[in-house]
Amino acid sequence: MYFINHEQIDQRIQFLSSLAEASNQLKQQWERGTNDLVWQLAQERVLHLAIETVTDIGSLLIDAFILRDASSYEDILEIVHGEGAYSEPLKATLLQLVKLRKPLVQDYAEWNRQDLNPLIPLLPAVFEEFASSVSAFIKHELE
Repeated sequence: MYFINHEQIDQRIQFLSSLAEASNQLKQQWERGTNDLVWQLAQERVLHLAIETVTDIGSLLIDAFILRDASSYEDILEIVHGEGAYSEPLKATLLQLVKLRKPLVQDYAEWNRQDLNPLIPLLPAVFEEFASSVSAFIKHELE
């Protein structure tokens, strides 16, 4: 029998809606030509929180279903995808997102904050698909 921390997974999945809303606001601000430093830094924070939230959910699934230990953030996504939790196209987008972690947290001084990151407009749909895929995966695994 598996122990799934539904509370933590649900809490993080719900948080994705806040990040989706923030992504929409960022996109609108950039379209209006408002991309001052505060919005630029807000974009970085949304991307960073998106990475952490997606990988936290992945780690919780790995722990819950006693999957192999992950060696990196990318590996978390690969392991969970390998178990059939989400589609190949979604995995590819999530990997693009997670690959931003190092530049965001280590190379932040060189980060290009002038442009809207191409993932920002995609995140609301990505989060919706990810949340429904994770929920369906958990349900399927518990049957």
